[in-house]
Amino acid sequence: MNTTETHIVPNIAAPQRLQEYGVGIFEAIPTKSALKKAIKKKYVSVDGVSASTATLISGGEHITLRIPTETKPKKQLYFPLKVLFEDEHLAAVHKPAGIEVSGNKFKTLANALPQNLRPSQLSDTTTPQPVHRLDYATTGIVLVGKTNSSIRALNKMFEDKFISKTYYAVTIGNMKQSGTITAEIDGKPSHSEYKVLESVPSERFGTLNLVELHPKTGRRHQLRKHLHGLGNPILGDKDYALEGLLLKGKGLYLHAYALEFEHPFTNEHIHITDELPRKFKKIFPTW
Repeated sequence: MNTTETHIVPNIAAPQRLQEYGVGIFEAIPTKSALKKAIKKKYVSVDGVSASTATLISGGEHITLRIPTETKPKKQLYFPLKVLFEDEHLAAVHKPAGIEVSGNKFKTLANALPQNLRPSQLSDTTTPQPVHRLDYATTGIVLVGKTNSSIRALNKMFEDKFISKTYYAVTIGNMKQSGTITAEIDGKPSHSEYKVLESVPSERFGTLNLVELHPKTGRRHQLRKHLHGLGNPILGDKDYALEGLLLKGKGLYLHAYALEFEHPFTNEHIHITDELPRKFKKIFPTW
């Protein structure tokens, strides 16, 4: 049986593209990225015609979502996760290196969440979903929504930059003690701030630095690209390495260390941290 939802557009002040107007109008696709995927798969129609992300909505249209029944995986993914925070609305978990947050693979963080989190007892409970991404090789905190309303609220908070993110990285080479990087990424404005916490000599790499990073925008591979652009790539980064300075076999030294925000439903100040991986502490024992 298909999942079907219909929305009638009220009078609106000015025409909007469907990918902007349609966020949050259907319970089954609460996020902007989910809406784009549904439109791409031709699950969304406007007045009976398959829609595109550029379809203009001006008022009075009937927007229909029709999702074919999907065959759920026959087996559950039993992959233990460290839960850093959890309540009825949301959770935060530690993502190890070597696992995708979500996607078409069976082994993803998203598929492991139902076996690691308590089901929400709230009326709009849903399968827990990550609300942002970390790269395959990056470790650290991933924030998760456990209800439809929480998923929508957290996505909006990330979009509006109401969630403060702190990363730690080990970088190669001499660096200024602090700085701001505003180099564009893929033609889009990008902003990262950094502070060197400690530097140690390295026979192979000259100098290794423990760096605290605050991305103010959320471009793909932003921190990795920004540090590579400075001439101080992240240790173990296969994609953004300088010639002769690639450390193999130890993984990427980039860790999503902290998230800070106001809880969208309790208004509590939330500050979640995830301790540095052991490989960082081997280089910087006092941390």
